[in-house]
Amino acid sequence: MDIQTVINTIPAAGLTEEQAQKLCRYYDMLTDWNSRMNLTAITGEEEVLKKHFADSLLPLELIPKGAKIIDVGTGAGFPGLPIAIARPDARVTLLDSLNKRVGFLREVCKELDINAECIHARAEDAGRSPALREKFDIAVSRAVARVSPLAEYTVPFLRVGGRSLMYKGPQAAAELREGERALELLCCAGEIRSYPAEWGERCVVILTKHKPTPKAYPRKAGTVDKKPL
Repeated sequence: MDIQTVINTIPAAGLTEEQAQKLCRYYDMLTDWNSRMNLTAITGEEEVLKKHFADSLLPLELIPKGAKIIDVGTGAGFPGLPIAIARPDARVTLLDSLNKRVGFLREVCKELDINAECIHARAEDAGRSPALREKFDIAVSRAVARVSPLAEYTVPFLRVGGRSLMYKGPQAAAELREGERALELLCCAGEIRSYPAEWGERCVVILTKHKPTPKAYPRKAGTVDKKPL
């Protein structure tokens, strides 16, 4: 993966050569580790550059300077790691339920000198932790779940006024309508921002939290997906 190609493919991110180099090294580590464990089905340079890196950075303008961010269900680090690289002013936490993936993320952060915290935990458990609950300005999530369960996974992490950014495709509006009851119970309001992208119709569902999350949420592990609000 070429540094200048990375910069030219994601012009809106305003990447420096150093940041583009980190994304190139991230790609190298991703493909290397992916040969030993299942991190991503997308492995080609152009596809990773567009569908993982560029896609992760689409809503950068929604993230305020110095924001405290949690990536819920980060998987191989998307969108949290590209955001951490492009926005070193942000304080990023990467959360995933699979310890092997968290091990990979820690190695990437160490190798690339990325100041991000990597946590192995289920979102339902972490969302009840006093150290994490209602401590973040922004929650991000990509390819995790539909809006209703995803709201219950992410909103408890947010301070009042914080926003959950859910990366979605053309089904975003339908999912948001489907999740109206969840938004009401979790004390947040939803809207959609669309982003033109050559790799497909991309949208971000934005949930803005206007009151503290009721103590009942998130419910215990295993319940959220089986019985969406």
